[in-house]
Amino acid sequence: MNRWLVNHLVDSPNWNARKRPVSMVVLHYTGMKTAADALERMCDPAAEVSAHYMIDEEGIVTRLVPEEKRAWHAGRSYWRGESDVNSASIGIELVNPGHEWGYRAFPEAQMDALLPLLADILDRHDIPRANVVGHSDIAPARKQDPGELFDWGRLARLGLALDTPRAKMNLFYDNPGKFYLALERFGYDISDGRAAVAAFQRRWRPGLIDGEIDGELGGILFELLLERDTGRAR
Repeated sequence: MNRWLVNHLVDSPNWNARKRPVSMVVLHYTGMKTAADALERMCDPAAEVSAHYMIDEEGIVTRLVPEEKRAWHAGRSYWRGESDVNSASIGIELVNPGHEWGYRAFPEAQMDALLPLLADILDRHDIPRANVVGHSDIAPARKQDPGELFDWGRLARLGLALDTPRAKMNLFYDNPGKFYLALERFGYDISDGRAAVAAFQRRWRPGLIDGEIDGELGGILFELLLERDTGRAR
């Protein structure tokens, strides 16, 4: 951790030992009414939830759990073969009331604080852009955060996440199962197929989130898999 990127240190008791090297970053929203509520919950032993960092809407960065420890932010989750996401990841909570309490765009000050922190984490741990994910990507049946208003494109332009490829064609699959298998190949848990499709939409085509497979989604997924297979999606 670069101390100049962090404004406050608050020790959460909610952590244990890692079982994996760090290979991912998971972005969340807090989904609570206030930053104080979120901080209190992540420091409550009874809640059994935490994150490594929290960034409030004014851009104040609070470290809650040292990066070498396993914070409890991901819950039951999966990404690209990894089911112990907490052990393999660093979790960053962005203060936002979320879909339950009045979901809104993430302020400029908050994003300005996130970008250098994320860049520093990726550099120190050599994390590939493809492993910068949202909570909804790793737990599609349970989570929606950071949601469709999060500016993934801004991260991508700075090399901090994968960019959404332009679908060069509409690609229709013969049946939903083939799309689900391609989605699983990219990294998603497809045990709830419709939820996995909605999570994919939320990340890669947030203008329409209905859980329905269509040709545009097929084209986007094809391009993502092509980039991955040719080594351009690290």
